[in-house]
This record gives sequence, C-alpha cells and structure tokens, in this order.
Amino acid sequence: MTDVLLAVGTRKGLFIGRRRRGTWQLSGAHFPAQAVYSLAIDTRGARPRLLAGADSAHWGPSVFHSDDLGETWHEPTRPPVTYPKDTGTSLERVWQLHPAGPAAPEVVYAGTEPGGLFRSEDRGETFELVRALWEHPSREKWVPGGGGLAVHTVVTDPRDAATVTVAVSAAGVFRTHDGGASWAPSNKGVKAVFLPDQHPEFGQCVHKIAQDPVDRDRLYLQNHWGVYRSDDSGASWTDIGGGLPSDFGFAVAAHPRRGEVAYLFPITADIDRVPAEHRCRVFRTADAGASWEPLSAGLPEEDHYGTVLRDALSVDDADPAGVYFGNRNGEVYASADDGESWQQLAGHLPDVLCVRAAAVA
Repeated sequence: MTDVLLAVGTRKGLFIGRRRRGTWQLSGAHFPAQAVYSLAIDTRGARPRLLAGADSAHWGPSVFHSDDLGETWHEPTRPPVTYPKDTGTSLERVWQLHPAGPAAPEVVYAGTEPGGLFRSEDRGETFELVRALWEHPSREKWVPGGGGLAVHTVVTDPRDAATVTVAVSAAGVFRTHDGGASWAPSNKGVKAVFLPDQHPEFGQCVHKIAQDPVDRDRLYLQNHWGVYRSDDSGASWTDIGGGLPSDFGFAVAAHPRRGEVAYLFPITADIDRVPAEHRCRVFRTADAGASWEPLSAGLPEEDHYGTVLRDALSVDDADPAGVYFGNRNGEVYASADDGESWQQLAGHLPDVLCVRAAAVA
C-alpha cells in the first residue's frame, strides 16, 4: 500500500498523519494554539514541500513551509503575505494555498481575506498581490459571506498556466486566461438564492470548486444551496443536485484519476449546519452528477452532527485513491479504496478546518 502524508489543520494547531505499510500514525500539534486555515502539499519538486497558513491570535497570520514532511518548519524573515500600503487594508487570514500545475513549477497561489489573491514564484516563500483581481470594477459591490470576504478556492489548469479560476465568498467565480492581467465573472447558471435577482453576474456565495482529472474543462461546484457542473471551464453551469438529500454543503473534491467521479458531504441547511438527515455520509458520483450514491461503510451509524467545512474533504493521488474528511467534532476519517470503506484516524481533536493528503516516498 502506498505511503501517504496527511495534514490536518485545526483551530488549535496542525496534526500530521503518516501511513506506512498500511498503518497510520498521527502526531502533533504543530503550531499549538494557532488556527490552521489552509494547507498544501507541493509534490512538484525533488522533495515534497508542505505549506501551512497559520493564524496566531498574538502575532497574526503567516505562511510557513516544511521540506522534511513536517518535522521542522520555516517562516520567512519578512511576512510572506502582506497587503501593499496603498490598498488601505491588512491581511486577516490565508484561506487557501494552491501549488500551480507542472507548467509553473515554482508558482503557488494564496487566497486571502479580505478578498485578495497573491502569487508566489518561489514555492511559497514570498507573495505579491494580483492587482487586477483586487482592482476589479465589481469589487466595491462584493459582500462578505458568513466567514468574511475571502478568496477561498484557486483552481489552475494544468494545460495552460495562464488560466486560473477562483471563488470568492460572496462574490462568486472569476476567471483569468492571461495569467491574472484581467478577470471576468463566470457565474452563469449559479443561483444566489438570498438575493432578489437570483441570477446576477456576480454575488453568488460559492463554497468550493473542484476540477475533473480527465476532462479539464469540467468543474464541480458546491454552492450556498446548489450543486453544479460546468463542461466549459466555468463559462456556464448546470444544476446536478438531484438525488442528494440536500444540495447545501461546503466541500467538493474530484477523484485524482477517474473522470466523472466527485465527492460531496451534504449539510442539512444554511440555518441547520449538520450532516443531512443527521447521518455521516460522503456522497459520490461516477457519472458527473447524473446520479449520487452514499458511502458510509465504517462511518458512524448513529445520529451525527459533525459538519465538514469547505477544505476539510480531500483526496490523495494514490492508487486506489484515498479520500479523507475531518469535521467540527474533531474527528478524522480515511478511506483507502476510493471511498468504499472508511476508518476513523482521530477523535477529540479541535475543530478540523482543512485536510490535505498526498502519496509520498
């Protein structure tokens, strides 16, 4: 069985899991008393690099990196993510860390609150603000979501390093095809159920986006009410929420190799943020959203109330694929067979905010 590194960011530190010869061990906490809202495992270089967006109540937010699988951590001498003085604002939180594709091996993106995107060209040691998105003409009309005004999702196209898709709460989806020099909203078909005009050009509260591993023009989107698919790189979206017990939720993840396969964790409602029908289940589609099946073998069978947040559902790149999720009960679950069966790796952790996993040597 492939060795896997699992990183679990919680409200009170980072926990590292390793699977060796089929056996899991969990260690931590790194960054004690700091909330870890974003994680990335960059496997593009000679050795994997872990990136963590940690937030100290005393020192504020920063981005740390490790080149020895989490044994030691380095923080640059100068804060790696800072807003220029002329923006009149400051960094509240790093919500997303995303290594770009193989065509840009040194590039890492950081999505932040208040609604900014930063780009690094040295694997996450220093970042610069992407001005064109920050200065987008629609920005003055962007409204914060429940967690704040945040760029929380970044998707890069492995075929074209200049094509980047981001999701902003609560401004919706924006895309660039010129490396960030210009951006356009891409929300056609996605509802904003809380607005008088439910189909605005922008203003949707998109919760997460994932890209299909085979058809790179296909994207899956979990909205604040609504599950959608795009077959044209986000230019338009189609509702695929039929067959789910609820189409509200936060997380979506795509299988690392199998086309048309994606995973969700449905939540009852925006005013009742617990698992749909009080059952701990991951739902999987094998036909790009035409149908959904619940996956629960090995998961708790009793009433369950652990909410899975937008970055707390993840897949690795092993074969078969590992699927992982953590919840606000402090539980972490793992599947080593594409989601067919599950085991609990941890319990009684602080709130789980984000999860990342990757096969490592």
